[in-house]
Amino acid sequence: MQTTEIDKACYWLKVTIMNVSLTPELENWVHSKVKTGLYGSSSEVVRDALRLLYQFEEEKAKKLASLQSELLLGLKQLDKGRSESMDHNFAEKIKRSGRERKHG
Repeated sequence: MQTTEIDKACYWLKVTIMNVSLTPELENWVHSKVKTGLYGSSSEVVRDALRLLYQFEEEKAKKLASLQSELLLGLKQLDKGRSESMDHNFAEKIKRSGRERKHG
């Protein structure tokens, strides 16, 4: 098998060539991004989008792990009899606390 210039470039740049099928809508969106001049090629758009998806999923996994940890802590507290009755005022306090955390 003969090695091409593309093969050599991909080896040195550690790039893998992959064919991806897009819907017409996504294809048009990718082309529109390239036309803005912010990206040099469709591949750059797709790589950037995949990096963002990767970051999003990493953050989501961290939040899920944190939530699971908090849940386990709550269950342990329940097992030890450390709980409070839930009434309207207590629920509002929790909501207010969550809103404050969300909005700074």
